[in-house]
Amino acid sequence: MQSRQAGPAGSRRREPRRRLPAQSSRRLWRLGLRLGGAGLLAAAGAIHLDLYLTGYRSIPVIGWLFLLQVIVAFALAAAVLATASRLIALAGAGFALATLGGYLLSIWVGLFGFTEIRTTAGIAAGVIEVAAFAALASLAAAPPAPAQTARQATSGSLLLARLQAGLPGAGRAVAGISLAALVVLGISAAQAAGPAPAPAGGGRAVLKTATIGGVTVLTNTQGFTLYWFAPDTPTRSTCYGTCAGYWPPLTGTPAAGPGVSGKLGTIKRSDGTAQATYNGHPLYTYVGDTAPGQAFGNNLNLNGGIWHEVTVPS
Repeated sequence: MQSRQAGPAGSRRREPRRRLPAQSSRRLWRLGLRLGGAGLLAAAGAIHLDLYLTGYRSIPVIGWLFLLQVIVAFALAAAVLATASRLIALAGAGFALATLGGYLLSIWVGLFGFTEIRTTAGIAAGVIEVAAFAALASLAAAPPAPAQTARQATSGSLLLARLQAGLPGAGRAVAGISLAALVVLGISAAQAAGPAPAPAGGGRAVLKTATIGGVTVLTNTQGFTLYWFAPDTPTRSTCYGTCAGYWPPLTGTPAAGPGVSGKLGTIKRSDGTAQATYNGHPLYTYVGDTAPGQAFGNNLNLNGGIWHEVTVPS
């Protein structure tokens, strides 16, 4: 009899021990989501801070939006680390997804006159933002610790308690949204203009003039404003790689159109193409100018130096 009684009694004594690993695993899972989500938000903020300091701060509107993104990203990361609030986690997830949406819009149609191109930093930030959304949304949707559930159950709001207890199917929804975001990011990056080498061109580049903001500037054949880069020399371009993606070199032999005066010439780029020059300045267009008559690139400090529109004496 004592042996039979000892069995059930022993089982009752061991029952809490079987539950502890599950509770501990849940706490560790939530802690991992908090640390991972906060770290990913901070990483995305760090990438935007680097881009802001290396030139984006000079882009109208886009510059202060980058700064705002950096501030909010670090603030949310600190709040996620400091608290166990699921509301803050949800805010962080929404912020990460919104930041990704802004990047995709700047690729598809442009934002505030600025069109983004495909860059390693942009793709890396996009992937990190998707991961941050997945971690923080999972944290917001996961059931809280048992002690927290008990407090919520006695708070007087049955609806709040049910919502806080975890949403059925939330994990699958988060996974689906994250996967869809990665697919859209991949397609958008594949279709976006990249920092390709300057196109081969041996023809003539007819230079024209236009008046923008009361200033007569040099344009290409299509009427887009031409720029010169401060670090360049009369015989050498310093704009390659990602820089050349934002500032496509004007290739071909330049020819003066009506009203164009000054010394025309060419230099040879590293890939062998001929780049047009004006008064000793290698010439470029700017991807942020989406139509003739725009000069959004003027006086930008981007890609390692100052860019200026090419002015023509009237």
